[in-house]
Amino acid sequence: MINALTIILVILLLVVGLVTLRYAWAWTVSSRRLAVAAESLDPEPAVISVERTWLGKWLFRAGFRTPNATPVFVVANLFALLAGLLVAFVLYQSAVVPLGGTVLRAIPGAVGEVFLPLLWASPVFAVGVVVALPAILVRARRRKRIRLIEQDLPLSLDLLATLAEAGLSFDAALERVLETQRHRRPLADEFRLFRLEILTGRSRIESLRRLKDNINIPWFSIFVSALIHAEQIGASLAATLRAQADDLRNRRRERALAQAMAVPVKLLFPLIICFLPGIMIASLGPIIFQILQMLDQVLQNGF
Repeated sequence: MINALTIILVILLLVVGLVTLRYAWAWTVSSRRLAVAAESLDPEPAVISVERTWLGKWLFRAGFRTPNATPVFVVANLFALLAGLLVAFVLYQSAVVPLGGTVLRAIPGAVGEVFLPLLWASPVFAVGVVVALPAILVRARRRKRIRLIEQDLPLSLDLLATLAEAGLSFDAALERVLETQRHRRPLADEFRLFRLEILTGRSRIESLRRLKDNINIPWFSIFVSALIHAEQIGASLAATLRAQADDLRNRRRERALAQAMAVPVKLLFPLIICFLPGIMIASLGPIIFQILQMLDQVLQNGF
């Protein structure tokens, strides 16, 4: 009976997946047709002027920038939901939960009965974990992208400030900086997208605002806001870039100092949990053993 139900659930999973893929493919084709007008100067999909929903923006900031990123993510979530339901069904129909309950009830003092609700809810937790896997992967991709941008931003700012002080314009300085950057680094890709938007006719201020929204990192947002302010009031670009480079360097130094000061606090947990019990056993173990031997001799002599 269990095998038949499992086979039926798997067939239902495949049917729902195929139907979802069909509609996702239709959605992708329509989105590509709508985005054809925005393609220019680059064979990449049209990511310049296509309006995106909140889910599309989240995926875009994580690096998933193809036109079918949103439907693929929705399909992945549907598959994860069905897979989680399958896992929960298998757990409920198998003997894992009853066997675990028997083991917990066998613990003396009824201590194991405290964990019985957690055991009964474990299939639900399994469903939650499986369903959250696509979002966890996107979040991990976003964190990696933020880390790479924060690594490349100080050097890029220093180079831009130095080239601007040498007399180059911002576009020329950015072009020279992009020549030295790797092609698959996130910050370089964002600057190339910004340059493409400038070449397509969009104003510099609007392109900078879109650049800030695409990356959405505090340090980078401060830098872009300073550039927008300098562009609006006509301030010196070289002075603005140098001030931002110095400010970012100070922020990185303060952040490194804060992390260094937090190291002793972070070491308390492994020291107390891992090292302290071993030290206590090594130092007090022989004394406790001798005390127990003396108590045993006293009890034996007493009786």
